[in-house]
Amino acid sequence: MEFYLTILVRTLFLYFLIVFIFRVMGKREIGELSILDLVVFIMIAEMAVTAIEDPKDPLIHTIIPMLVLMIIQISLAYVSLKNQKIRHLLDGKPTIIINHGKVDEHAMRTQRYNFDDLMTQLRDKNINNVADVEFAILEPSGKLSIIENQNQNQNQNQKKDQNQKQPELQLPLIVDGLIQENNLQIINKNNLWLRQQLRKLGYKETKQISLCTYGKGIFYIDLKDEEK
Repeated sequence: MEFYLTILVRTLFLYFLIVFIFRVMGKREIGELSILDLVVFIMIAEMAVTAIEDPKDPLIHTIIPMLVLMIIQISLAYVSLKNQKIRHLLDGKPTIIINHGKVDEHAMRTQRYNFDDLMTQLRDKNINNVADVEFAILEPSGKLSIIENQNQNQNQNQKKDQNQKQPELQLPLIVDGLIQENNLQIINKNNLWLRQQLRKLGYKETKQISLCTYGKGIFYIDLKDEEK
């Protein structure tokens, strides 16, 4: 009887401890699992199972590693929040798989993403034809974000200005004060053009810009919060 009571108490304790750890690690850990998130979750789960199956092992031997993993994960999340290079290293970055209806096979090979995966995710979005896709972006989480071509089914005689009507991808041109050269190349622009446009809008220092996106000829700019 005492054996089963011990297992029950340990199970309840570890349950609430894991809930506490996941809450402290933040909602992002629940909503989107990166590779690091998945590793931490698996390790914590294995530790909990081992602790429950072996009641003779002191519980502190399980608690300490769990708390260490929590501290490591929170520290990495904080560092990646402040540094884009580390964020890309830890979480990866989005990859454009379909650009204006054209599949980028080089990008697919780089991400080890095959056509079966692509078509499966397109079907999940109720899209049967690649030509119906203006942009498809493979997110770091593995999710495929899709922007459909709104003009695909329009009659050719009704297209007065197709270029203006086509949906444009809102590309981030500046993230955390850093100019995104790859995205500038996608829209056939350069660093000089971006700086000139920002000066016209009254922004002289790119380092003060937290996020700058561009689409349909319109800039969205968000300045960094002042450090307190």
